[in-house]
Amino acid sequence: MKVLFLNWNSFGNEDLTAALRELGHEVILYPFSKSISFYDKAWEQKFISFLRSKTPDYVFSFAYFPIVSKACEAEGILYLSWVYDSPHVSLYSYTMLNRCNRIFLFDKELCLTFWQSGFPHIYYLPMAVNASRIGHMLANQSAETKKQYACDISFVGSLYAEPKHNLYDRLTGISSYTKGYLDGLVQAQMRVYGYNFIEEALTPDIMDDLLQSAYPMKPSSDSVESSEYLYAQYVLNRKVTALEREKILSFLGQSHVVDLYTHDASAAIKGVRNHGPVDYYDTMPYVFYNSKINLNISLRSIHSGIPLRAFDIMGSGGFLLSNYQADFLDLFTPNEDFVFYEAPEQVPSLAQYYLSHEDERRAISQNGYTKVCRNHTYKQRLQEIFSVL
Repeated sequence: MKVLFLNWNSFGNEDLTAALRELGHEVILYPFSKSISFYDKAWEQKFISFLRSKTPDYVFSFAYFPIVSKACEAEGILYLSWVYDSPHVSLYSYTMLNRCNRIFLFDKELCLTFWQSGFPHIYYLPMAVNASRIGHMLANQSAETKKQYACDISFVGSLYAEPKHNLYDRLTGISSYTKGYLDGLVQAQMRVYGYNFIEEALTPDIMDDLLQSAYPMKPSSDSVESSEYLYAQYVLNRKVTALEREKILSFLGQSHVVDLYTHDASAAIKGVRNHGPVDYYDTMPYVFYNSKINLNISLRSIHSGIPLRAFDIMGSGGFLLSNYQADFLDLFTPNEDFVFYEAPEQVPSLAQYYLSHEDERRAISQNGYTKVCRNHTYKQRLQEIFSVL
């Protein structure tokens, strides 16, 4: 089969295209940018001309792009998209109804929402790892690399405190009642795992005030998402995540040294060493393998799905300590393949326990690694995808 792959700056591109080729598919890379507008007629016509010249059997992308779906629908070509982000507002585009779409979502709860609404061609597909690439890296790491990244506890990810992520602080001009309501809502959601109630808790009066704030958020004309959805997912859930990540790192920093890898160079938490960002392909597996404990603190807009980062950790042979996410229980066994917590206050005691019980920690990390390599590779996921076409 001939697959046209949209080559934008996404995690997993190299792993997915390598797996496609290993399965015997011809891969055509097509440069793409997430910033391309749905209404960019010139780009759409150029893309259609390329489709006609190359005649691929499928178009494939990480993430879903409405303009690509529109072009594929016009040309009668199947469009396969694998979504590993949440929120992903493009999923509320009217183009979701196009017959060309085959959309694979990593979050089962999100799948259920679309299934209950009658959307066709939506499939649940967890993320994956390239076990052979990572295994080769780790087998050939130097003693210097091991020493550089060796640590007790690490966290790789955004703190969502940077101005581009911290939209909550832009909600100026709202009433003191609304501000208090939102603060309380954020604090309440921090205490609950397994169910996200923020969107449904945004009442009409609260929404009226938010829409008059300095940061109004309204749906685009080509989609059906609500303003409640936009505020819940892009503003409030990010704030919950930011507070939760800072709280957990602060708790741990009181009794441990924590190694943080993040783009926020200004982040300063007592007991936490900020190393700056880490490259996904070239460096991150070393961090996960050489950390005794790897934290996963999921973005709260991911309702039930297993974040890609968790697969990366287990696929690198790292010990995973994660917040509770329901989809983990479909694929892995708690306290056998990974460990989860249900409140930030539990994290320091769990970390201390597994730091002091090395044999148990190593057994869990080995179990997780074995299970990921056996059941959750990119080749296996692609076989699942092509089996439903």
